[in-house]
Amino acid sequence: MKMNANEVVESYVTDVALRLPRKQRNDVAFELRALINEGLQDKSDETGRAIDAAMATEFLNAFGHPETVAARYRPALNIVDPADGQKFWRATSTGLAIIWGLGLLELFQTAPEVGFLNALAKWWMGTVIGSLWWPGVLVAGFGISAWAGRRWPQKTEWKPKANDRIRGGRLGIVMGLIGVMFGLYILAKPTWVLDVVWGGHAAPVAYQALTYTDSFLQLQGPILFVLMLLYIPFFIAVLVKGRHTPMLRRIETASSLLTCAVMLWAIMDGPIFMTATSDGVTKSLLLLIVIFSLSVMAIMRFRTVKPTPDQQVQIGR
Repeated sequence: MKMNANEVVESYVTDVALRLPRKQRNDVAFELRALINEGLQDKSDETGRAIDAAMATEFLNAFGHPETVAARYRPALNIVDPADGQKFWRATSTGLAIIWGLGLLELFQTAPEVGFLNALAKWWMGTVIGSLWWPGVLVAGFGISAWAGRRWPQKTEWKPKANDRIRGGRLGIVMGLIGVMFGLYILAKPTWVLDVVWGGHAAPVAYQALTYTDSFLQLQGPILFVLMLLYIPFFIAVLVKGRHTPMLRRIETASSLLTCAVMLWAIMDGPIFMTATSDGVTKSLLLLIVIFSLSVMAIMRFRTVKPTPDQQVQIGR
C-alpha cells in the first residue's frame, strides 16, 4: 500500500519508540517526530522540493537506523553494544526463567523424598547458581557480534511499514476467513470429523463423545456461534479497506474479549460434551485459545505508541 510522507514518518517514529522502555515511548515519539518534521521542512526549503514519501524515506535513512536512534535515548548496557542492550536483557531473563522453571519442576518432584528445605537448597546451588553460564554465553555472543559489526559494517536501509497494515497480508486475512467458516461448521456439527475420517461408520460411543450437552446447546453454544459468525463481515471489511482502521481495531478487540469471556464461561459453567474425556480435551483447547488471544492482545497493547500530545500534526504546517 502506497504511503504518504506523514505515514512514513509515523512508521519510523513507531519503529524507534518500540525499542525503548514503555514509560519513555510516548514522550520520545513526540519529541522525535517534531525533530524529524522540522528537519524535513528545512530540507524542503533548501531544495525547493515538496515533501513526499520518497524525500521522507531518504531523510530518515540519513537520520539513522531506528536501532541506532533508539540507543541514544535509552540507558545502554556497557557489557555489549549499546544498540543490543535490550536484546541482551530479554535473552538473559528469558533463558534464566526457563532454566529456573525447569529446576523448580524437579524440586517439586524430589521434595517429598528429601524434604522441602533440602530440595530448595539443591535448586539454589545446582540450578540458580549453575545457570549463570547462560549470561556468560550471551555476553560472549553479543560481544563477538558487536565486534563483527564494527569490523565489517553493513548498511541496512530502513524501509517504512504502515502502522495499520494487515498482519500476514491479505493472504492471512483470507486464511483467517476460511478458518472461521471451518470453525463454524465444526461448532455446528462436531461429528463431521468422524464422518470424514470413518465415512460415517464410527462407533456409536465416538458419536456420543462429540454430542453437546443440553445446557451448552441452549446457552454458550449459540452465543459462540453468533460471535464467530460476526468475524466474517469483519474480515471482509479489512480485505476491502486493505488495512486496519482505528474503528476496525476497536471492533476486533471488543469481539475478541467478548469471545474469550464466553469461552471462559463455557469452561467454568459445566460440561460441554457428554463424555468426560472429550469434554476435558475441548475445555483445554478452549483455555489455550483464550490464553493465546489475550496474550496477543496484551502484546499489541504493549507495542502501541501514542505520541503526545497530538498525533495528527501534519508535516509542513
